[in-house]
Amino acid sequence: MSRPAIRLSADIGGTFTDLALALPGRIATEKLLTTPDAPEEAVLEGVRRLLKATDTAPNDIEAVVHGTTLATNALIERRGARTALIVTEGLRDSVEMAQENRFAQYDISANRPAPLVPRHLRWEVSERLNWRGEVLVPLDESTVRALAQRIDDEQIESLAIGLIHAYANPTHEIRVAEIIRETHPDLPISLASEVCPEIREYERQSTTCANAYVQPVMSGYLGRLRQGLSGMGVDCDMLLMSSAGTLLGLEAARQFPIRLVESGPAGGAILAAQIAAEEKFDAVLSFDMGGTTAKICLLDNATPLTSRSFEVAREYRFMRGSGLPIRIPVIEMVEIGAGGGSIASVDALGRIQVGPRSAGSKPGPACYGRGGSSPTVTDADFLLGKLRADGFAGGAFSLNRDASELAMRDEVGSALGLSETESAYGITEVVDENMTSAARMHAVEWGTEVNGRTLIAFGGAAPLHAAYLANKLGIDSVVVPRGAGVGSAIGFLRAPIAFEVVKSRYARLSSLGSGVVRQVFSELREEALALVHGAASASALSEHRLAFMRYLGQGHEIPVEVTDLDDVASLRTAFESAYQALFGRTIPDMDVEVLSWTMSVSSDAPEIEWSSEDADDQSLTTGERQLFDLSNQTWMTAKTYSRSAVGMDSSIQGPALIEEAQTTTVVPPGFTARQTQHGHLLLTRGNDS
Repeated sequence: MSRPAIRLSADIGGTFTDLALALPGRIATEKLLTTPDAPEEAVLEGVRRLLKATDTAPNDIEAVVHGTTLATNALIERRGARTALIVTEGLRDSVEMAQENRFAQYDISANRPAPLVPRHLRWEVSERLNWRGEVLVPLDESTVRALAQRIDDEQIESLAIGLIHAYANPTHEIRVAEIIRETHPDLPISLASEVCPEIREYERQSTTCANAYVQPVMSGYLGRLRQGLSGMGVDCDMLLMSSAGTLLGLEAARQFPIRLVESGPAGGAILAAQIAAEEKFDAVLSFDMGGTTAKICLLDNATPLTSRSFEVAREYRFMRGSGLPIRIPVIEMVEIGAGGGSIASVDALGRIQVGPRSAGSKPGPACYGRGGSSPTVTDADFLLGKLRADGFAGGAFSLNRDASELAMRDEVGSALGLSETESAYGITEVVDENMTSAARMHAVEWGTEVNGRTLIAFGGAAPLHAAYLANKLGIDSVVVPRGAGVGSAIGFLRAPIAFEVVKSRYARLSSLGSGVVRQVFSELREEALALVHGAASASALSEHRLAFMRYLGQGHEIPVEVTDLDDVASLRTAFESAYQALFGRTIPDMDVEVLSWTMSVSSDAPEIEWSSEDADDQSLTTGERQLFDLSNQTWMTAKTYSRSAVGMDSSIQGPALIEEAQTTTVVPPGFTARQTQHGHLLLTRGNDS
């Protein structure tokens, strides 16, 4: 008798830890406060609760899927390992010189984040390769051995090795690592030729440093979680959500933890993509607002935008170029410090500022009653009537109004001469405008716009703000999925197992031999299969090949799909078609060059059943509550409904509040809410019928 197809997912955020258990025909969910000192404790407690509530045996679970913001937070908050970087002699400052440009040309105070590895921990060794990987200066092993004592003296916890042009020939990097391991066999070492084997030295070294910086933190955490799950009898495959929206095996995740950056938000994008496909939405704006951050992603034809690079910790108005560059496969999105726990304050000019600092889960917003004294977005939402005091976050605890009012009065109201309600309104307006600005800038960066899209809102705080955000963005339709409060965790359950590998190998199409393309992808396929082996051994794997190409002499390349491994002419045809689609023209009689090649191997996405039952409209209305009208700045009476009581034939006119275990959907005046055929809430603006 086969084991039941039961999968468990867990998403650790800065404030809450969300879990989802996929059972035959239904999904059970749980939300707990994150335990920042030992993040695995909240996951393990959530698993215990779900197993007990659903009467599920631990050994019935066939896979655990996990995503976490721990790597992201370690980079943003600079709480990673003490890391050193070994570089080629003369190139010690490459990671600090960056691109030698200014992202804000006329602002003399515009700064990018400092490198993760300070200058005194960037060490040189004597060696040199050219761009073809040919040895110009042999590796002087004595310069490597001389670093052994410095590793001890500086108490180095992790090591990055990023030698010039090692993407073309990793021999020197491998030998440096071998020598270091002779005296430090347990020291985590990240090789640029493995983490990011691509051209462009700055991005390669930045990515490798980031991988080394988070590796000890992530490896230790994943080991403790694996041990804890095994201890309770959950001894199945453990898969990790990557930033690309695919799943990695445990060992691949430990080797390349940088690929787990943005893993939680990627799960949300996977959920939004499935909803867009189900409901046949062509253009979507995904909006994920949790306790610490808000994430915004563009999707067209049920497919999120993807990229091979992104930035962590943008320091300047969400602008590209103001963060740490990370070169890995990623779902393209913008993330800002605008969550329920984002702290509000008044600056020297008398302006309300919200985020990026967050109250997190410890102590949390003032209304949690856990010692927090700073007003947050959740405090503002609570005082404006969006949240009820009892049963917050699935009944985790009740909210404390007195604590919220005191924090609002002390930190905002007294400085600006505002009442608690006016202060809360100001905080809400500021955070909504911040998210609106981030969404518009993100769309502009990608040459598109947000108005006319459908907004898909999930995360514990997003349904509270989604309709107001839609108003500001000119969006008429808002979808709140089933289980929106734990949306990313549900998205994890629907992700395929996959891994993408890359190789920089320069070639001009005019001189590219017919067997070279097949040889390159054969090498990439072997490497990719080794990394997904075991995690996807029971699944048929599909392959996707890309070449990154440009006209001779251009500065940037575009991705081109490779379908024929033997026909070089078809590669040029595919490039010209992609170039025409992007730029509206081609350049005749110009040679084309390939800089890098990538291959991803992936399994099919699992099917998750979640039946929807129509509800009895006669029990629809459950009460009413005073809700502050943000448009007219007055109090109004809003009817309250249980999410489970909203059926397909229901039509709820705003103002209304639709409550469920882990979130509340606010339906402002001018919006109408109903259920879609797939069980999601659809809010429509300007429909009074």
